[in-house]
Amino acid sequence: MGAHHRMNGGPRSVIVVGAGIVGLSTAWFLQERGVRVTVVDRAGIAAGSSWGNAGWLSPGLAIPLNEPPVLRYGLRSLFDRQAPLHVPTSPDPRLWQFLARFAANCTSRSWNRAVRANLPFNEKCLEAFDVLTEHGVDAPTIDAPITALFENAAQAGTLVAELDRLGDAGQKVCWTRFDGPALREHFPQVTERIQAGIRIDGQRYVDPGRFVESLARAVVGRGGTIRHRFEVTALRQHGHAYTVQSASGQTVSANAVVLATGAWLGGLAGKWGVRVPVRAGRGYSFTVPTDEPVPGPMYLPGIRVACTPYQGKLRVAGTMEFRKPDDPLYPARVDAIIASARPLLKGLDWSQCTDTWVGSRPVSADGRPVIGATDADGLYVAGGHGMWGLTHGAVTGQLLAEQITTGRQPAALRPFDPLR
Repeated sequence: MGAHHRMNGGPRSVIVVGAGIVGLSTAWFLQERGVRVTVVDRAGIAAGSSWGNAGWLSPGLAIPLNEPPVLRYGLRSLFDRQAPLHVPTSPDPRLWQFLARFAANCTSRSWNRAVRANLPFNEKCLEAFDVLTEHGVDAPTIDAPITALFENAAQAGTLVAELDRLGDAGQKVCWTRFDGPALREHFPQVTERIQAGIRIDGQRYVDPGRFVESLARAVVGRGGTIRHRFEVTALRQHGHAYTVQSASGQTVSANAVVLATGAWLGGLAGKWGVRVPVRAGRGYSFTVPTDEPVPGPMYLPGIRVACTPYQGKLRVAGTMEFRKPDDPLYPARVDAIIASARPLLKGLDWSQCTDTWVGSRPVSADGRPVIGATDADGLYVAGGHGMWGLTHGAVTGQLLAEQITTGRQPAALRPFDPLR
């Protein structure tokens, strides 16, 4: 950012493209620093991954996607339509180029680099949510451990090994091992097939749609503007300002722009020096009624399914599907989640699924998000968080707002430099 943008502590106005947790957090923290913000979105508030995800604020499980076993698992499941990881065998050269680059980063060295990069985010992410809830965001964050459930002790040992590797990299996670009877006593939803569990303490969860909608109201209440159905088709720099234009010809201008468009990030950001590719890793979720209340979040690592108490029922989320973000919802993916979870969970009325949803998580090729300045003065990007966009959304906005208003890159953002 040039000196002309930093008069009086930063740009006077910023356009944030994207009304998910990352974009709205950035807008809120920019307002905290006296910046006038306009948020535009192609659909509406929390219309992407911010609505239907599992709602976990889980720094203890923020494990980068590019760990070496993922590559072996991905190759085994490549042509299995029922597998939690699904890549359609379509002639999409860009997708296969992305997957090849992602595979090249599924090494211990690259994974450890991503783990170390995440450490400051994991340390500060819950504090950033506390700042929001203490200053106008009226949706609560709920303290609760996340309990991982396994069919045997050997499977549980796989997660323990991952947590140990996080500890070796500098992130200490407090966890406790349980056997099947103790788990079934606490979780009435657990079947006899579950014989081991790991309780990870110090985590939280939220109703993600409610939280992001409350955050949007807080941004508007502070004088911000949010414009829906504003799909940005052009971004022009003129002098010391920018103008964004929608598909319908509407325009908005400001001193600076933040692109926080999730899985759509590459479409605009690639024109401004951002070389790290970001693709849609689509996830599915739905809500089911339960016979008894669910005491807290449950994780089924063997089938990659996350379960969270949600409005008196249970939200079930899973799958990593590499398709285009605007592709339709495929009911077969929902059926696959149900088929894999049914033997492990009881007291759920699978026939009464509601809120069936698919959303596109933005996955980067090297396991690290892209956050910071582009090679264009006054243009920033924030995205590529993969599975942890909600967990890291607030702290991303907090640190990016600091960079935008001071012109100095916080140390915590250096590993995520968009021009790396």
